[in-house]
Amino acid sequence: MFSRSARRGIFDVRCSSIPIWTRQAQCLLHQGSTGSQFQATPHEIPPQSATSSAASPSSSPSSASLERLSSRPQRHGVLANETTTTSSALDFVPQTRNHVPLNKQPVKPVFTHPLTLTKSLVSMLPHLTSQPPHYISAHLHARPYLLTAGDHLRLPFLMPNMNAGDVLRFNRASVIGSRDFTLKGTPYIDERMFECRVRVLGVDAEPLRIKEKTKRRQRHVRRVKSKHKYTLMRVMDVKVKTVEELLEEGAHVIEDGAEGCEHSSKVETKD
Repeated sequence: MFSRSARRGIFDVRCSSIPIWTRQAQCLLHQGSTGSQFQATPHEIPPQSATSSAASPSSSPSSASLERLSSRPQRHGVLANETTTTSSALDFVPQTRNHVPLNKQPVKPVFTHPLTLTKSLVSMLPHLTSQPPHYISAHLHARPYLLTAGDHLRLPFLMPNMNAGDVLRFNRASVIGSRDFTLKGTPYIDERMFECRVRVLGVDAEPLRIKEKTKRRQRHVRRVKSKHKYTLMRVMDVKVKTVEELLEEGAHVIEDGAEGCEHSSKVETKD
């Protein structure tokens, strides 16, 4: 006969010698036999047909949500098409004014009175328009710039809100001329008589300059650094409009010496 302590030690040894996988199997069998409290959910739920869904209206909400997700079209292809369309639209470079959207076109100037041309100007203007190339003395911030088509212009300042590729029009000029003729304004030529367009090329920066400043009888030296930036442009076109174009735009021809002719431009011949 074994004592109680000996029996207890043997029982503990037997319990510890039982492998772990047998315990896990017993637990799984216990969960399967408990009934409705522990139910294993299958990994994949097959889609239900319309007849089966109509026959069993009390379907689970998870299956209904899966059906809705499967019925939705995939957006991956649509997103790819949208990105390709956007990239192609960004790469498009407009060549004429018709290619530019209306909300991106410049605002047309509003004039209070029509353009007036004297008869002497009408008779001399064809000589100027038929003798290219033309030069122009354009004014920007009260500074004159002598320009011709194809010239590169570096402004002595950085023009704000300008990007490479932007097209600007100079609408203030005092002199437009060719080899033998000159059109002078009083003091400026009406902007409806000519066109001068430039394209922004980019921004240029000067080398870094360091200037040392100090005061008398002081050892402290202050070093001031400066690196100015300038806007680069290229003159694309310098054009003088013909008499026919001016008349189509609504210009009026008046006699020499009439009221209002003192503000009109004059064409002079070079000696």
